[in-house]
Amino acid sequence: MNTSRSIIIDTDPGQDDAVAIFLALASDELQVLGITVVAGNVPLELTARNARIVCDLGGRPDIPILAGCDRPLLRPLVTAEDVHGNTGLDGVEIYDPDIQLRDQHAVDFIIETLRSQPSESVTLCPLGPLTNIAVAFKLAPDICARVAEIVLMGGAYFAVGNVTPAAEFNIYVDPEAADIVFRSGVPLTVLPLDATHHVLSNKPRLDALRAIGNRTGQAIADLTSFYERFDRRKYGSEGAPLHDPCVIAYLLKPEIFESRFVNVEIETSSELTRGMTVADWWGVTDRQPNATFAGGADADVFFELLTCKIANLP
Repeated sequence: MNTSRSIIIDTDPGQDDAVAIFLALASDELQVLGITVVAGNVPLELTARNARIVCDLGGRPDIPILAGCDRPLLRPLVTAEDVHGNTGLDGVEIYDPDIQLRDQHAVDFIIETLRSQPSESVTLCPLGPLTNIAVAFKLAPDICARVAEIVLMGGAYFAVGNVTPAAEFNIYVDPEAADIVFRSGVPLTVLPLDATHHVLSNKPRLDALRAIGNRTGQAIADLTSFYERFDRRKYGSEGAPLHDPCVIAYLLKPEIFESRFVNVEIETSSELTRGMTVADWWGVTDRQPNATFAGGADADVFFELLTCKIANLP
C-alpha cells in the first residue's frame, strides 16, 4: 500500500532550496507532484533554471517544473545575490539541462492540482516568498479548503531578522503575500530562523555527505561550502544554517523540531518592522492561534536524516 505524502514544492533556488529539493526527491515517503518556481533569491529566469539543474542532478527529469510570479504582489523584487551568488546556485557547475519548463503557469498548476487531487491530500511546501501561493488563493479561494497543510520556511521571532532587524528574507520580499497565506485558514507549520539557525553545517557533516560517494552528496557539500561563507562572516557561526531543508525534514521526522501552536501575524505597513512575523509565543493576546511555529531543532538528528536519504540519489 502506497502511503506517500503528496507535496508541491514552491521555491526560489538558492543553495539551501536545492538541498531541500534533493531531500524530497530522495524520500520514498514523499511524492513530489511538481516544483513551482518564484522570484526571490535571484530573478525568476535564474530560479527556474536552477530548479531544472537540481532535478537533473537528482536524476528526476520526470518532475514537472513550472515558472510562476516574477515579482511580489505590490513591491519591487528584492534579491539576495550577496548570499547565493549571481547565479543563485554558486558552488556547482551552472549549465542548461535537457529538462524543460512546462508551459503552464505555476499558479495555474497549483490551482489545477489542488482541484484534481483528493481534498486535503496535497501539502504545499513553500521555500521562498509566498507570492505564487497567495495569488493561487486569491484567484481560486475554493482551493484553501482542499490543502492538507502548508509547511513553509520563513519568518523569525526570537532570532529576529536576517534582512532587516525585524524581518526574515522570504517574508520581507512579499509581506502582503505572506499576510494572505497566514490569514487563509489553511493548517500552517512555520520553520523560522529560530529553528533553522540550530541546523548548522560543519566540516564533519559536510565530509559525511561527500563520503556518500554520489554526485548529489558532493553537490550538497559544494553548494553549502560556498553558501556558508556568508553566515560565518555575518554570525561568526561554525557553518551555514540549512534553512529550507527543514521543511522537508519536518515532513519526514517532525520530532526533530520543538514548536508551539500560536498566533502569527505579518506586519505589512511599518517601515521599521515590515515583514516581521509577530508570534504570540507567550499567549499574551486573545488572538486565535493559526500556526505551528518551530523554536528549536536537533541538528544531529537532522544531518543523520539528510545523509541517510541523500544516499538514495545518483
